[in-house]
Amino acid sequence: MDTVTVIGTTTWGTTLAIHIANKGIPVSLLARTTKETSNLILANENARFLPGIPFPNSLKVTNSQGQALENASILVIAVPSQSFRTNVLQLKPHINESLIILSATKGLEKTSTLRMSQIVEENLYPSISESMCVLSGPNLASEVLSGKPSLSVVASKSAKSAHKIQHLLSSDTFRIYTSSDVIGTEMGGALKNIIALGSGICDGFGFGANAKSAFITRGLAEITRLGVAAGGNAQTLSGLAGLGDMIATSTSELSRNRYVGQQLARGIKLSDILTKMDNVAEGIHTTTAALTLANNLGVDMPITAATAKILFDGMSPRMAISELLQRPASTEL
Repeated sequence: MDTVTVIGTTTWGTTLAIHIANKGIPVSLLARTTKETSNLILANENARFLPGIPFPNSLKVTNSQGQALENASILVIAVPSQSFRTNVLQLKPHINESLIILSATKGLEKTSTLRMSQIVEENLYPSISESMCVLSGPNLASEVLSGKPSLSVVASKSAKSAHKIQHLLSSDTFRIYTSSDVIGTEMGGALKNIIALGSGICDGFGFGANAKSAFITRGLAEITRLGVAAGGNAQTLSGLAGLGDMIATSTSELSRNRYVGQQLARGIKLSDILTKMDNVAEGIHTTTAALTLANNLGVDMPITAATAKILFDGMSPRMAISELLQRPASTEL
C-alpha cells in the first residue's frame, strides 16, 4: 500500500489529506511548527479551515520533514504558489528519486512566471520531473469533503504516474480523469483565477446573466490564447482544468477570488479585503505573472491587463469595464 505525505495545512491540502485517509491509506500531514502540530492533534481537526471535520485514524500530523517523508511513496504539495519553491527546497534533502510528486497548487510564481512543475524540474531530480503529476479541476474543498459529486484531472508526462494518482484519489463521488497535457492543465488551473476576480466584480455590480456569461466566455478565449502560446492544448483549456474550474470559481459563493472581485466592486480597498481573509486568493499574484508571460510570448490579454489596473494601479472597476467595452470592434474568433 502507498504511503502519502501532504505538505500544506491549507484548506485544500487538509481536504486531500482527509479524502485520501478516508480510503484507509496512511497519510502524514506536514504542519509548519510544533505549535501548529500540537493544535491540530489536540483538536483532531483543522479548526481554522475545516471546523467540525475530524481527522481519520489513518491521518497523522507532524512537523518533522524527515519523519513525514521517511516511508512516503507519494508527496502531495498543496501550498500557496508563492511559497511553493521554498517548500520544495526545504524538502529536497528528504526526497528520494522514486517519489511521485503531485502538485495541487494552482498558480504561477510571480517573480519567474514559472508553473509549479517547472519549479520542481528546476530544483529536483530529472526522474522526479518526468513522473510528476499536477491536479486541477472544479474542486471546491468543502464540496469534495461533503461527498458532493466532483470531477478533476491529473496530468503527467508519465501515464503510469497519472494512473497511480487517479487510483489514489478516485472514490464513489470523486471522479478523476488523466491527461498528458501538464502545461495546459497547470495553465488552466492558474489562469481561471484571474477571470474569477472579474466575475466577482460583475456580481458585485449586479450586472446580471448577460454580462457574466459573456465575461466568462471572453475570459476563456483569453486564457486559452496564453495557455496555447505556453505550449498547452486548447482542448485542455476547454476541459475540467480550464472551463470547468473557471465556472466553479466564477460562480460559487465559496470562491475566494470571486469574493475579492465582489468586494472591489463595492469600493473596498484590496489591502483591507486581504486583511480579513484567512485563505490566499491566487488570482492576485497570477495576474502579475500572467501579464509578464503574455508580454514575453506576444499574447493579447485585455481582461488580465484591466484586472491588473484595478488591483495595482488604483483604477476603479467601473472605469476598467468601460475601457474594455470601448475597445475597437473586432471579430469574435
